[in-house]
Amino acid sequence: MAMTARPEISSGQLDDALLETTGSRMWRRFWGEPLSIAGVAILAFLVAFCFLGPLVWRVNPTYPYILHTMSPPSAQFPLGTDGLGHDQLSSLMIGGQISLEVGFAAAVVSMVIGTVYGMISGLVGGSVDMVMMRIVDVLLSLPTIFLLLFLDATFQPSAILLVVVLSSVSWFGVSRLVRAEVLSIKEREYVEAARALGASPWRIMRRQLVPNFLGTVLVAGTFQIADSILGLAGLSFLGLGLPPPNPNWGATLSTGMSSIFQNAYWLIYPAGVCILLVELAVNFIGDGMRAAFDTQLK
Repeated sequence: MAMTARPEISSGQLDDALLETTGSRMWRRFWGEPLSIAGVAILAFLVAFCFLGPLVWRVNPTYPYILHTMSPPSAQFPLGTDGLGHDQLSSLMIGGQISLEVGFAAAVVSMVIGTVYGMISGLVGGSVDMVMMRIVDVLLSLPTIFLLLFLDATFQPSAILLVVVLSSVSWFGVSRLVRAEVLSIKEREYVEAARALGASPWRIMRRQLVPNFLGTVLVAGTFQIADSILGLAGLSFLGLGLPPPNPNWGATLSTGMSSIFQNAYWLIYPAGVCILLVELAVNFIGDGMRAAFDTQLK
């Protein structure tokens, strides 16, 4: 009886199959975490409120209702109006768009910069690694709030500038985290075996290094989103965010705090609750991803 030849499987196809299996298992773990589901649900609600809500509710946050200044919540204005007669529900929706867009964009930029910087430092090693990490140490020693104030006060505020400002002070910790992961992974036996078999540095980086620290980067990225949104809210609260008439949650909260002695609770709580919810959602998602990607927890 003739023997049936088995199809040959290349090492690249085997690596792809292993990565796909590992990725599917990790995502099943993620969706099996109650906090992950809660975080995704809260974040989806906030995104729908900010981006789909304007399709239902009239949106003109800059139009002043002169006869309805400082009006408490009512049927006409569910979240009331401020001292200039601006509808707070409209301001909350549009302000949420700006807060989420800038926060997510700043987090992505900082993660890319930190990942590339840390990976280069860890892979090259030696004196180059030492110099690159000393630069990070110096930047980490600078007071973040003063650097943010300097950059924001020096240039004309805009959404792009806020992304640059927030990401420029957010990538330091990511770079140190990625460098530590690369230094640990590149000395492991399977990396040494791949190097001994003649695998190119690019293949080792793509097949062995990146898949093994990607989970750590994604987990750090989720918490970075929370930090960026809080940073934007802090700048806006100090009056250094986007200038009027561009609303955002931090500026809305600042306006509400200036009217606290008028008992204008509707100017404080809605924006504060939105910031709290998005922080909780992102942290829940981060905890779920950490539980899913960190194999030491399983």
